[in-house]
Amino acid sequence: MEIFQIALDVFFNLDGYILALVEQYGDWIYIISFLIVFFETGVVLTPFLPGDSLLFVLGAIGAGGLLNIHFTVGILMLAAFLGDTLNYAIGSYLGPKVFSKKDSKIFNPNHLLRTRRFLDLHGGKAVVLARFIPIIRTYAPFVAGVGSMQYRSFVFFNILGAVLWVVTLSYAGFFFGNIPVVKDNISLVIILIILVSISPVLVGLIKSFWLKR
Repeated sequence: MEIFQIALDVFFNLDGYILALVEQYGDWIYIISFLIVFFETGVVLTPFLPGDSLLFVLGAIGAGGLLNIHFTVGILMLAAFLGDTLNYAIGSYLGPKVFSKKDSKIFNPNHLLRTRRFLDLHGGKAVVLARFIPIIRTYAPFVAGVGSMQYRSFVFFNILGAVLWVVTLSYAGFFFGNIPVVKDNISLVIILIILVSISPVLVGLIKSFWLKR
């Protein structure tokens, strides 16, 4: 329960935590941010790490002059690309056998099935779309590596997705994050970002429900 409370506190006060890291570690924040994005996109064990919200908050902090926004965007695009590349390689090597336990919370086969359907439905562009959807963002490159997509095609969509995801959210934070109404309600903005990110999944679930009726 205490861990859950800590997680909620970090979620609702992410901007404060990032600011504290910037003040305490200075330029090390670039490496810290790189690692967070890399592991959030590159390891199926860590889909809970902040993604969309982190990019937005870093952009807002960059607007305040505490970070070089262009350098931040550059290294985070690299982190996102390398993360998906690692995830694809792991999926290609391990295959679907790690998702064999139905009661697994992390390697739940339902996550694999939903992500595979998402990839099959949208094709190569699914790798790009997945960047904007929490959890699926982490599982999509793994599933692509299992056998749903050739590596040459994956690399193209991986680069495109990394650029669009990081640029869109980071510069959104840079240009809008310090507007008083946004800055004073950053937690609500983060929630809104997440809701918008998962909306394609919600729409898909609703459509699936009605088709079954």
